[in-house]
Amino acid sequence: MKICPQCQSKKVVKSGVVKEKQRYKCKDCGYHFTVNKIGKQIDMYYVTKALQLYLEGLTYREIERILGVSHVSVMNWVKKYNIHKVKNTDYHPTYKILSQSELSKYFADSENTKGAGVIVTELGDKYMVIKWERFK
Repeated sequence: MKICPQCQSKKVVKSGVVKEKQRYKCKDCGYHFTVNKIGKQIDMYYVTKALQLYLEGLTYREIERILGVSHVSVMNWVKKYNIHKVKNTDYHPTYKILSQSELSKYFADSENTKGAGVIVTELGDKYMVIKWERFK
């Protein structure tokens, strides 16, 4: 059974042949399609992480370098899910990618946690430490 990729309706009828492929039309929304699109599907884990990092103040390009996902995809997700950054000019985030052993050493040094807020998030087998510091 074919399902409309636009509205997920099951009310689909055949509507001719294009380039030797069967064409279908959705009776609910009128959308024409040939086959179900099987594009590159990105795991929701990366979408969630990208949006979290965006909210933490990282740029699209920084998120691209960290997660290996296109900055354009991140921009599209921000638009799709209507995410808005909180504007706070008193603080700026810095981040580090650390392994588990590096993370324990990082928190063993009290200088790393003074005068700033810190959040740790998992990135596969590594950890990202995001630290907010006041502009000086």
